[in-house]
Amino acid sequence: MSKLKWDTKQIPDQGGRVVIVTGSSSGIGFEAARALAAKNAEVILAVRNSEKGAAALAKIKSENETAQVVVMHLDLANLDSVRQFADAFKSKYQRLDLLINNAGVMIPPYSKTSDGFELQFGTNHLGHFALTLQLLDLLNKTEGSRVVNVSSAAHKYGNLDFQDLNWEKRSYKAWRAYGDSKIANLYFTFELQRKLQQAGSRVLVTAAHPGWTATDLQRHSGLFEFLNKFFAMETWQGALPTLRAATDPAAAGTDYFGPDGWKEWRGYPVPVQSNRLSHDENIAKKLWDVSEQMTGVAFKL
Repeated sequence: MSKLKWDTKQIPDQGGRVVIVTGSSSGIGFEAARALAAKNAEVILAVRNSEKGAAALAKIKSENETAQVVVMHLDLANLDSVRQFADAFKSKYQRLDLLINNAGVMIPPYSKTSDGFELQFGTNHLGHFALTLQLLDLLNKTEGSRVVNVSSAAHKYGNLDFQDLNWEKRSYKAWRAYGDSKIANLYFTFELQRKLQQAGSRVLVTAAHPGWTATDLQRHSGLFEFLNKFFAMETWQGALPTLRAATDPAAAGTDYFGPDGWKEWRGYPVPVQSNRLSHDENIAKKLWDVSEQMTGVAFKL
């Protein structure tokens, strides 16, 4: 039995669809944006660095001059910036077909967001939580819309300490904090889908992880940068799980996609399973309540 190698050829035409990809000036986010623009979507590059965003836009346009691509400023480590982005987007667009929550920081030295959250948890989880909830009314109004949360195999290191989410009492372990933010992405995926279903909404929420992909995220680890040469996939391939989670017509809510190879490090995207802890509904509900309190943004449909 030959295994289908899912790639961009399987992406249906995206004409008429409006897509936001966070963190799309480089890496997996850029590759996802480029692939969706090539399939005729109107793509918003939601980026912190507008110069890098402009360079990404120019690169996509140089390959595909009819591509519909727009750069908008979004700093997920700043809740004011998240709100301004959501307001600006809603004033310009009447629909949102696809929100890809891709942006992230990985194992930086300890620091905090402008709102006082530990940087990885604040950016990777809380920033996307606030963004998604502020765009939910538009997603809900758009037929066939979808949210994709990009997690990581590192969610297996995640184990949230609700007494110290910002790492103010414990000695900081960047890898553990990264794992916490990535399991938080999965709790958010599963709980958001439950809430949407209870509200009678047909918005789908899926998740993906890129396996071992060489990206700019690894700049804080010399070891990873070295090992990338031997193990890492190229970014176009690392983006495929995200793209499948975003566009596969057969995908269902809470489906999670990753590479099909050994340890899910490399390969082509297939449905995979996240760990048992990520499916704990009590933790997911608790995280949701805490996230609403921390961001001041609530679920309203």
